[in-house]
Amino acid sequence: MSGKLDTGIEALLRGNRRAVARAISEVENEVSSSTELLKSIYAHTGKGYRIGITGPPGAGKSSLTNKLARHFRNLNLRVGVIAVDPTSPFTGGALLGDRVRMTDVELDDCVFIRSMASRGSLGGLSKKAKEAADILDASGHDIVMMETVGVGQSELDVAGAADTTVVVLVPESGDGIQAMKAGLMEIADLFVLNKSDRPGADQAVMSLKMILGFRPHDESSWLPDVIKTQASEGRGVEEVVATIQRHRDFLQRTGGLGRKRRARLERRIRQIVEEQLRIDFWSSDRSAELTKKIDMILRRRSNPYDVATSLIQDFKSNTVV
Repeated sequence: MSGKLDTGIEALLRGNRRAVARAISEVENEVSSSTELLKSIYAHTGKGYRIGITGPPGAGKSSLTNKLARHFRNLNLRVGVIAVDPTSPFTGGALLGDRVRMTDVELDDCVFIRSMASRGSLGGLSKKAKEAADILDASGHDIVMMETVGVGQSELDVAGAADTTVVVLVPESGDGIQAMKAGLMEIADLFVLNKSDRPGADQAVMSLKMILGFRPHDESSWLPDVIKTQASEGRGVEEVVATIQRHRDFLQRTGGLGRKRRARLERRIRQIVEEQLRIDFWSSDRSAELTKKIDMILRRRSNPYDVATSLIQDFKSNTVV
C-alpha cells in the first residue's frame, strides 16, 4: 500500500472531512485505488447505526432528515447523511436538491452531508451509497442516514442497506393499499405520516394501522408504528427518534441486528462477485463474438439461448480454476 494511501486513510479514520469527501469521490468515480481503500477501512466499520429514509417524492424526506440530524447532534452524536438525488442529464452528477434543503445542520462540523447521483439505480439508492456509508462509519459517524431519491413501485433496496428503515408518507400518498402496492409495507420498520396538518391525515394513519394489524405478529415480533409529523416545523421528530431507538434496542435484544448485518454482508459479497464476473466475462472478445452472432439470430438460424450457452461455455473453458 502506498504511503499516500496510508496518509489518506489515517486522516479518514480521524474524521478529517476532506479525507472523507475525497474517499467518497474516489469510490463514486471508481478510481483504481478505491477498492484498496475500502479493504483498508473495513475493519473500522460496524459502529455506526444506519437509518434508511425512503418514500415517494415530495413526502418531506429531506426535511425530516434535516430535523433528525439536528436532534442527533443535540444528543452529541456525529451524523453522516447520504442524500441520493436525481441524476443530472447533462453532467451525470447529483442535482443537489436535498443538500440545499438541510439548512439546520449544513454548517455543523460534526455533520457530514454528501449528495450522490442515483445514476439510474431503480432501488432508490446510488450503487455506491453503501460504500459511502462504510466510509462514514469508519470515519467515526455514530449515525449514518441514507435518504433515497424517492420511490414509486420499483425495487426498494434501502431496507437491505439500513438497520432501521423509515418510510415517509403524506396524506395525499393515498391509502394503505397504495403503500402495499409500492412494497413499502414489507420494508418499513417505522412509518412517518408527514405534513399531518393536511386534511385526511387521521384517516391515513387509521388505514395504515389497520393494514399493519393484519400482518402476522406476536409478542416477540416488531410491529411498525405510525407517527404523525410536521417535519418542516420539527413537530413529531422527537417521537421518531425515540421509536428508532426502541427499534434499535429491540434488534439488539432479539439478535435481529446481527442477522440483518449478516444478510447485508452476504448480499454485498454476492453483488461484488456478480459485478466482477460480469467485467471478466465481457472483457475478452466475447462482445465481438456476440455481435457476429446477432445476425444469425436475426435470420433465425440460431436463438438467444444457444448463443448465451455457447458464450458461457467458452468463458468456463477459458477460466483457470
